[in-house]
Amino acid sequence: MCRWAAYRGDPLYLEELVSSPAHSLIEQSHCATRAKTATNGDGFGIAWYGDRPEPGRYRDILPAWSDCNLKSLARQIRSPLFLAHVRAATGGGTRRDNCHPFVYENWSFQHNGQISNFDRLRRPMESMLDDQLFHARGGTTDSELLFLLALQFGLASNPFAAISEAIGFAEGLSLHLTGSALVRFTAAFSDGKSLYAVRYATDRKAPTLYASPVGIGYCLVSEPLNDDIDAWTEVPDGSAVLIDDMGVHITPFQPEKRASAGPQTPLTIPA
Repeated sequence: MCRWAAYRGDPLYLEELVSSPAHSLIEQSHCATRAKTATNGDGFGIAWYGDRPEPGRYRDILPAWSDCNLKSLARQIRSPLFLAHVRAATGGGTRRDNCHPFVYENWSFQHNGQISNFDRLRRPMESMLDDQLFHARGGTTDSELLFLLALQFGLASNPFAAISEAIGFAEGLSLHLTGSALVRFTAAFSDGKSLYAVRYATDRKAPTLYASPVGIGYCLVSEPLNDDIDAWTEVPDGSAVLIDDMGVHITPFQPEKRASAGPQTPLTIPA
């Protein structure tokens, strides 16, 4: 499984999540502690927002721990909103186009998880994309295709509903074609203004997700960046997270076909 980190708040140097902490994202690339595999050496990427609506991005297939350019960029780039990812491939070759984050116009997206039976689902999933989004697909991963499906289903107008529909579509398609469905999905995505995340799995075994205040802002991570356990709140499986000017909001999440009309009780993140 992959590891990732994301931040929204007052401008922060990327190194404060990517390289400086005791258990930074680079440290997690070769010594993850809350994942099935400790090593995440199949590439890395960062996407950050500045004065332009579209994000800047840097990706490579080298392990994050061995790329001196990544450390240099993280030390110099200061941003109010950024995503960073180290990859442990579960599908798709080790190539730059398969490294997260993926971007499209002003959107960025990174994912930890998998779709079972993806080789059976890929072609019908791609057929749902219009020509513009189909030709925007650069890699071969299930993660990028879920991102493009969410864009197709209205990510720009209703982010969580679009992600819900994309996951629900993949599950329904898998049940129809293979008789079973398994989606594990812990992802962060942004339009350059707000930071969104979803933690969900068909089998209730979603990859981990934690939230914490950092500086004058909040970060989301696959696993804590230090040993201060009290500073980190685990986001429950089956949750949608929004970080905006009002703080952190966490509400229940289910794919569209399984959506519940029950009350949404916010989870408080300590300031």
